[in-house]
Amino acid sequence: MNRQVLLSFDVEEFDMPLEYQFNIPVDEQMRIGIEGLNAIMPILETVPSTLFTTANFANHYPERISKLALSHEIASHTFYHTAYETADLLKSRLRLEEISGQKITGLRMPRMHPVLMEDVKAAGYTYDSSINPTWLPGRYNNFHLPRTVYTENGIKRIPASVSPGIRIPLFWLSFKNMPYALYLKLCRQTIAKDGYICLYFHPWEFTPIEQFGLPGYTRRWCGPILVERLLQLVKDLSKDADFETMNQL
Repeated sequence: MNRQVLLSFDVEEFDMPLEYQFNIPVDEQMRIGIEGLNAIMPILETVPSTLFTTANFANHYPERISKLALSHEIASHTFYHTAYETADLLKSRLRLEEISGQKITGLRMPRMHPVLMEDVKAAGYTYDSSINPTWLPGRYNNFHLPRTVYTENGIKRIPASVSPGIRIPLFWLSFKNMPYALYLKLCRQTIAKDGYICLYFHPWEFTPIEQFGLPGYTRRWCGPILVERLLQLVKDLSKDADFETMNQL
């Protein structure tokens, strides 16, 4: 069986400081977002990935998204990262198709916000990756949901990967805060068990974000050192599986 690494990035305006009552204007959110995209180019030039992009961000940098679409999958992260209404599912898909020249088939909700699969299907998507099937205090408890790919109301759901057994999440915060050797070991266990692994990050993580009032666990290993850390992970996991976009799964 072909083993796969599904590497994805949530390409968005950097509005996370607003969650912690730190005011950051929209132009600054965009500046950090595009600086992050620049920072991860060494990774994007190495392996294919899926870029879950807000239409708002793509509207600010259409030429950049169009160019990235030549080598990567563009998917929807709805229209705005902070505000949301159901109509944004369709609006974002159509706008991203105009900019990227791709058929947009995938969705990931900002902050893994719950979404009805009938709404996702009606908006023209074929898969959703808005689930982290674990417990994150203050955010969600998804222990009851399947750990691997499943279908709901005609939509394929691709959860973010968690380790077999006790479901240790393998998302961006774990990558920052776990010892690298442990994180790599859990990734390899997951690939061996499931035949694939679904990992996600944000471009803004790869910029210096110490000054924006974020908790220490969210900004640990930010900037260039995190780029090197992820490049090492790509190199190590390339020995175990092929990197592919999510719509290839």
